[in-house]
Amino acid sequence: MARNKMKVSLIMSLCLLLCLINIQQCHGGEGDVLLKLLETRQMKKRSANEVDEVAAKERHVNSALGSIIPQRGSKEDDKISELPGQPRGVNFDQYSGYVTVDADAGKALFYYFTESTQDPSNKPLVLWLNGGPGCSSFGNGGMAELGPFRVNNDGKTLSLNEFAWNNLANVLFLESPAGVGFSYSNRSSDYVTGDKQTSEDSYTFLINWMERFPEYKNKKFYIAGESYAGHYVPQLAQLILSHKKTDPNHVLNLQGIATGNAFIDIETQNRGSYDFYWSHALVSDEVHEGIVLNCNFSAPSLSDSCYEYKKQADFSRGDIYYYDIYAPLCGTPQNTSLPISGYDPCTSDYVDSYLNTAEVQEALHVRGITQEWVSCNSSIHASWQDSPDTVLPIFQELMQSGIRVWIYSGDTDYIVSVTTSRYAIDKIKTSIKKSWYPWYFEGEVGGYAVAYQNLTFVTVRGSGHFVPGYQPGRALTLFSSFISGTLPPEYHI
Repeated sequence: MARNKMKVSLIMSLCLLLCLINIQQCHGGEGDVLLKLLETRQMKKRSANEVDEVAAKERHVNSALGSIIPQRGSKEDDKISELPGQPRGVNFDQYSGYVTVDADAGKALFYYFTESTQDPSNKPLVLWLNGGPGCSSFGNGGMAELGPFRVNNDGKTLSLNEFAWNNLANVLFLESPAGVGFSYSNRSSDYVTGDKQTSEDSYTFLINWMERFPEYKNKKFYIAGESYAGHYVPQLAQLILSHKKTDPNHVLNLQGIATGNAFIDIETQNRGSYDFYWSHALVSDEVHEGIVLNCNFSAPSLSDSCYEYKKQADFSRGDIYYYDIYAPLCGTPQNTSLPISGYDPCTSDYVDSYLNTAEVQEALHVRGITQEWVSCNSSIHASWQDSPDTVLPIFQELMQSGIRVWIYSGDTDYIVSVTTSRYAIDKIKTSIKKSWYPWYFEGEVGGYAVAYQNLTFVTVRGSGHFVPGYQPGRALTLFSSFISGTLPPEYHI
């Protein structure tokens, strides 16, 4: 009898999952990939020995780390004359192309770079990374969030993003690791990768990109990103600082990092997610209590009773847009209204159409014949190797290094909810310098902020997972405060 009930429960869960996939497949992205990664890790906890074996396996390709590699491209070759469908009034230079990070393997990473709209020579350089793992920083971050353009709903034309981050900085979008977006390798084994190799390739990319754009050497440099970039960003920052200690001619002048709705600790990710569900009326009191009483997310594995309550919680949420719990679904014909934030949940469809146009790929200097661009490479994610349960020790190390460390969260995302970020910060146990307060944008509360010792945490009100996309004006205010070294404005402006 119990076995039959389990089968029925499993069938119902699978039916819901298939339904969810069918409804939401049009906006699949880094959050979907991160959910799959977390589910996989919950089902199978790897031992420390297994993780060590993975790291040892990857160390054999480290010989090129940080070295100058002969390149095929040049700055002049990479300059974009004009993108198809580009609007009038573009007052900045933009570039895209490839930087080889492993000549023997034929591994090259794709980038898109936009100079600032005002006085670029005196503006800092910012590297933006999306997560996944396996998701495109250019297509997601560059074309749907903080980049200078947004793709219109015809999938063919562009409009200017009033709140683009290149209003304040020179912004570089990197497709990493190889296999993501337009990045590639001629060695198939490079598509089985992980955190360590990704950070090393990104570092090698930066060193060689600086040779192509020498005017940015030693310029103030920041790294920002979201979602699984909660791993990428601090790991790359740690690598940069470690090389700076030993290389007197180091050209990366790292000033700070910022991670948004970032996966940084698996225990607080799990615990905080289910508390977020309950506090936002997505699950019942009974189910939440069952999770609290039966789930020890610090344990090596979860109990059967915990899995049962988790399954009930996941089922009871229903078909909601998990990047923004208050937004409509893409592909729901009877619902044509946009969410309060104004962000179109079908945006990724428009980007997909645009970047898979031959003329667009030619303008972007994509190599070879027309490639199929995808927002997230599922095979990269499925074969992902090393991924530590927590990067909080790296955050703590960076906090002591003297660079700026910010964590921010859109408060309507349930992929990596604001609750998970607050729980993770609580583990750091750092003292408060300025207590929690509301900050403002255009006369309204833009979110809330708290300044800790060597760490700043900021929420963005009414934003889902993709903060610069959902709340572009508030995101730009946050970004301005970050690079200027000030807290978000405390008073109405």
